Amino acid sequence: MEPKTGAKGISLGSLARRPETGSLIGFVVVYIFFAALGGKVFMSAPGWSSWLNIAAEVGIIALPVGLLMISGEFDMSVGSVIPASSMMAAILSGHYELPAIVGILGGLSVGLLVGFVNGLIVTRTTIPSLIVTIGVMFAVMGMTLGLAVMIKGSTSVSYVPDPLTKSILGQFINGMFNVSIFWWLGFVAVFFYFLHISPIGNWVFALGGDRESARNAGIPTDKLTIGLFMMSGFNAAFVGIAQVMTYQSAQVAGGQSFIFNSIMCVVIGGVLLTGGAGSVVGILLGTMTFAVVNQGIYFAALDPNIGSIIIGALLLAAVLSNDSFRALAMNYATKKK
Repeated sequence: MEPKTGAKGISLGSLARRPETGSLIGFVVVYIFFAALGGKVFMSAPGWSSWLNIAAEVGIIALPVGLLMISGEFDMSVGSVIPASSMMAAILSGHYELPAIVGILGGLSVGLLVGFVNGLIVTRTTIPSLIVTIGVMFAVMGMTLGLAVMIKGSTSVSYVPDPLTKSILGQFINGMFNVSIFWWLGFVAVFFYFLHISPIGNWVFALGGDRESARNAGIPTDKLTIGLFMMSGFNAAFVGIAQVMTYQSAQVAGGQSFIFNSIMCVVIGGVLLTGGAGSVVGILLGTMTFAVVNQGIYFAALDPNIGSIIIGALLLAAVLSNDSFRALAMNYATKKK
């Protein structure tokens, strides 16, 4: 239990104990660095839209991936759900010319089904979720490729959505800001309520802390685990559908970069790899930090390899700072007692 801060409000100990403290510091430092190198262009609308568009896509996936990591699980299959869902939507609404809503529901169903399979295997066997989701990822990739070639005879399927669907899921506002940014913020609000306000959020933390103790306490660990995997599949499918609505084409090979990018955002956001600790605000800040680095290198005219070095350094710094901030918090709490 965290010690109370008293009437004076937020204390140094409570701030240090927050998992997103290091994430906030990292984001501020990274943004100032690229703002200084990128100049006014990076700080103007084109610069903001560039990294916010990246952050929205990765961030929608990073949220449920982060919750799974807090619960002590991993989901590597998101990289295959994205192309599978986009391909399903494009085939149903593009190739077979069914209404857009049918394609959207079909794509989302793919994500929910893959998530259910992941959760079911993890809870019914002793195989680690990392191995399970890698296996499912390759299986889904193979089925997506086979379905596309069998139906369309190609690894890509085009689809031009109607104006209403385009405006809701794939429109660029003022030609720069993708509407997915607003969807991302909406998902942030939903996941914040789920993890930090609703009672189920405590179950997620308990699951990552000690699964057996959580089960003995009456928490439906299996149902919760399956539900978290289905949330991950749903969000990955949503991104896949948004991509096909935005770029009007579904590609079998798309989505692989989201696997490690989403995990990096989560870790930079202060979520412990061992589970049991993390926050939605931290994941949000970690996603923004990753996106700023990802796009800032182009505005700063730096070698793209520099961006990889910075992201790698941030990842290591995030892991180290998690332990440092928590050690500081524990020392502070001990002194208070």
